[in-house]
Amino acid sequence: MVKKHCLFCDEIVPIESAGDYDKYMSCACSPEGFYSLLRESYEPINSLSYQEKRHIFPVISAYIRERTDWDDLVALSIEDMNAIVNSPNIPVTIEEKGNRLLQYLYRHSDAAEEPVVIQPLSRSYNLTYSPNLQELVFIIDRLATEQFMIREGMTFRLTAKGWSEAALSAGGRKLKPCCVLISDEEAMGGEWLDKVLPKIEQYGYVPQLLNLRNIDSVEPYSIELVSASKLVIADLTGQEPEVYFAAGYALGRDIPVIWTVRGCDADKLKVQTGDIRPLVWEKTEELTAMLQQRLSN
Repeated sequence: MVKKHCLFCDEIVPIESAGDYDKYMSCACSPEGFYSLLRESYEPINSLSYQEKRHIFPVISAYIRERTDWDDLVALSIEDMNAIVNSPNIPVTIEEKGNRLLQYLYRHSDAAEEPVVIQPLSRSYNLTYSPNLQELVFIIDRLATEQFMIREGMTFRLTAKGWSEAALSAGGRKLKPCCVLISDEEAMGGEWLDKVLPKIEQYGYVPQLLNLRNIDSVEPYSIELVSASKLVIADLTGQEPEVYFAAGYALGRDIPVIWTVRGCDADKLKVQTGDIRPLVWEKTEELTAMLQQRLSN
């Protein structure tokens, strides 16, 4: 089997080719799964300065681990990296990073005091979006001191206090995967990441943005991502057939779909049917308000 050096966690792991992507399996970025990286992105990523890599790579590694731990399918390109690093969803403070560890333990247990093994710890500082092991150990010690969790070697247990804190930040329930389909990431991706996706997350979902523009067909990883979702939000702005196809596939699997479209394209829809009644929006603030109303119902 071919092996390659993971750019983000510095491990040499098996890879498989999947179309234009390389699939990295069981590295520290995704110990129990895999992620995909667009092959054309190697050169621009390698050309980044040492300081840029030192800042960006730990964040990308943590993002991959968090998403794949939710069973999301992660496929990245160089264009995705800036949006991820600058997303308001990325934790910055020690408190926010500590909450990510509580969330991880919450996802992997069914009640307070249940043991969760994290091994080896040296490969796991990306659980807290930390740049190194020292910061992870500091966060663990702080959470233990504040009685949010108990550590016994490589075994961790949420206390009742820690379980309540993690459940509160998750809205009292385990979050569900959500696929957000768009076709114009250059014009819309940044705004959706900053404003729309955080609002969706407040209603119990882990949203993943999937750009379907300029591909000849819906890639297998895209279909798998849609299939694993509990909700699909399909934006018809740009009139990409792949958005219709992926959303139609979701409907065929009885996955709820919320259709949206920017006002300028509302009268140009290629498919006019009573089954598609999109939320018509002009600004992302309007869209978030409409989604809030729909999700609260």
